[in-house]
Amino acid sequence: MSRVYKCHKISDGRVEAEVTISKDPIMFYLLEPGTGKMIEPNHDFTGRSMSGKILVFPSGKGSSVVQADGLFQLMKYNNQPAGMIVKYPETVLVTSAIIFEIPLVDKVDTKFYEDIKEGDRIIIDANKEEITIL
Repeated sequence: MSRVYKCHKISDGRVEAEVTISKDPIMFYLLEPGTGKMIEPNHDFTGRSMSGKILVFPSGKGSSVVQADGLFQLMKYNNQPAGMIVKYPETVLVTSAIIFEIPLVDKVDTKFYEDIKEGDRIIIDANKEEITIL
């Protein structure tokens, strides 16, 4: 049975994909553009790929240049996240998601974070301000 959660739209779009979760903030510049895998040492996401997945994470980190360029490099190789759910959005992440047309939401019902598991298939419908765990 599907479960639906309210959220707040930051960047338009609707996407269905597998979810991947990081407990640590993400610096997109420390992802391999050719694979989408995290290469930052001692990060809980190291060795995993966000390519084509919906990324659930607390926030971005790093300067504006490395954040925007990191996402741009992932896009050049078609390894960007399909969508993003963030707890603490910052200006560069928001701007990059809008420019690169990646659905981005925040202010998700707290129950979502209790229910979601790595590998779940979900839908972000930013326009309806809903997330559905399938």
